[in-house]
Amino acid sequence: MSRNPTVSWQSGTPGVPRIAGGNNLPASPSGDQSQAPSSAGAEPSRPTVTVASYPDYPSAQYTVDFLSDNHFPVERTAIVGTDLTLVETVLGRMTTGRAALAGAATGAWFGLFIGLLFGIFTVGNWWAVILVGLGIGAVWGAIFGAIAHAMTGGRRDFTSASSLRANQYAVTVDTAFADQARQLIARMNWPGQPAAGASR
Repeated sequence: MSRNPTVSWQSGTPGVPRIAGGNNLPASPSGDQSQAPSSAGAEPSRPTVTVASYPDYPSAQYTVDFLSDNHFPVERTAIVGTDLTLVETVLGRMTTGRAALAGAATGAWFGLFIGLLFGIFTVGNWWAVILVGLGIGAVWGAIFGAIAHAMTGGRRDFTSASSLRANQYAVTVDTAFADQARQLIARMNWPGQPAAGASR
């Protein structure tokens, strides 16, 4: 009796899986192709199987959403990113003036919050209380922002944003539900692709 096919990524066709054998799926972070790592917690670990693999997160998300729409117990699924890479994107140069401006913006929001809080209990002109709080917050934010940047001694004169990226995203399910998941994924119609059974 032949085993149900699994789904793996086919390079050159963005977002579209191909049906293939069970040995061409990427290994999980532990190096095992048949099981994905379970999260550490109070619950005992359940054996899981990788049923689909994609090079981007939206494709894996689309697969799980499709399973959910077809009443699959998605609480038995997981999206596992492998080969994680830390990417720090440099946004621009940071000067004392820009640090003060960023601090002023942050301080203004805090000052606005304090002004609104005091304005609730003010009988008179509560608009003035709000504006005073906003102004004081912006001034102090600018001062602290400039001082904080000056204390770095020029060792980090740029702004950046860090993010984690994975080279592959595997959709895993509990072993008991693997066949059901494979059958549903095999019938999955991807956006922009002909529907299953449609003439080409």
